[in-house]
Parts: sequence; C-alpha cells; structure tokens
Amino acid sequence: MSGALFVTGTDTAVGKTVIARLIVRSLVATGVRVAVMKPVAAGSIDTPGGPRNEDALGLIADSNVVMPYATVNPYCLEAPVSPHLAARDASLTIELGHLKRQFATLSAAADCVIVEGAGGWLAPLNDHQFIADLAATFAVPVLLVVGLRLGCLNHALLTAAAIRQRGLELAGWIANRIDPGFARVPDNLATLEAHLGMPPLALVAHDPAALTTARLPAAAVTLIAAAMRKRLT
Repeated sequence: MSGALFVTGTDTAVGKTVIARLIVRSLVATGVRVAVMKPVAAGSIDTPGGPRNEDALGLIADSNVVMPYATVNPYCLEAPVSPHLAARDASLTIELGHLKRQFATLSAAADCVIVEGAGGWLAPLNDHQFIADLAATFAVPVLLVVGLRLGCLNHALLTAAAIRQRGLELAGWIANRIDPGFARVPDNLATLEAHLGMPPLALVAHDPAALTTARLPAAAVTLIAAAMRKRLT
C-alpha cells in the first residue's frame, strides 16, 4: 500500500492528534510502514534534543518509520498561538516549498504518510496561505475530525464544503466525543451523515485513558487505506 492522508479538524482542540494517532496505530498493526508528519506545530517544550512539540512526539511514538524530528515537524514554534503569529514571533516565514520537500522525503521512506494539520482548515500559516493551501500542495485525501459539541454541525459542513471546493477528496470523517455532556448525539450524527453524504468512519468515545492504546475498527482502517491508494490511480 502507498499513499498519504491529511488529517484536519472542524476547529482547534477537537482531537486531531488523538484521531491521527489512532489511524497510525491501526495501520501499523496491519503491517504497514507508516511515517508521520506534523508540518507546523505551535507550542513546544524544551528537551535535551531541543524544542519539541508534544503532538508531534506522540505521532512519532506510534509510527514505525524512524525519521529525523526536523523532517517530521519542520516548523516547531514556541508560542501556543495561531501558526502565523508563532512564526512571526520567531522571525520565521512558513514556506510551503520546504514542507513539500520534507513530505516527499517521508513518502519515499514509507508505505504511507499520515499528516496532521494545525488548528482548523483555514488556520493561517503566513500572511497569504492557510492550512488548506498546505493540504492542496500535498494533493492528498483529507480526513475530517468532527469534535462533537455545540456548533459542530455548522463547523463540519463549512469545512467539508471548503475541502471539496479546493478539489480535494474528502476521504471520510470521524466523530470525536470531546464533550461527554453533548446532547442529541444520534440526531447530530444523522444530520452530518445526511449532509456530508457518508456515514462516519468511527465514533470515538471520550476516554482519555484508553486512547493511548485504542485502535480504529477494521472496517474504518480498510476504507482509509483504500482512500490513500486511490490517490495514486
């Protein structure tokens, strides 16, 4: 199997990293060589190896393709703010060409690459480009993480429309129960399914303790693998 998947979300703090790690672990369990990429991360910790982003480190821990940290996370920015602001604070400009070259390196070393975006679909990267431009540069299918909370219908439908308007394939969506008290979950899922034109690949329960070892259902993994292969045809 070869290919890649870009994981985006309806907003920040909807569980993109949780879902991306679930995907990585699930694919690794099937014997696939999986590389990971967090192209831009805003918010870092000091380590003996230098600044590191915790989300990127989590992805690396679940991957089975060892690559230099700077290839996995080319822009590790200190301030936990919008990427364009964090880059400005560091006197940097996020360049899509540099990210595309690192993505190509990862693609050559693995069967597939799972890429996690930052923030939402239109989170700014610099004065002129957004996460959407990064996904379009990689030209890979997009998986949408929908954080189940009040407002998720609007956010999910707007994001899905924007993905499709870019000419990118919406490979599927995963519902993440980030608000355990969110009411009318079945009704909201039915609404999303009707308007997105596809059922969720999975409904992820709010169980932080289990999420470090959990995997996706086999059917979801099969559909994700098929979407990544489709990119190459």
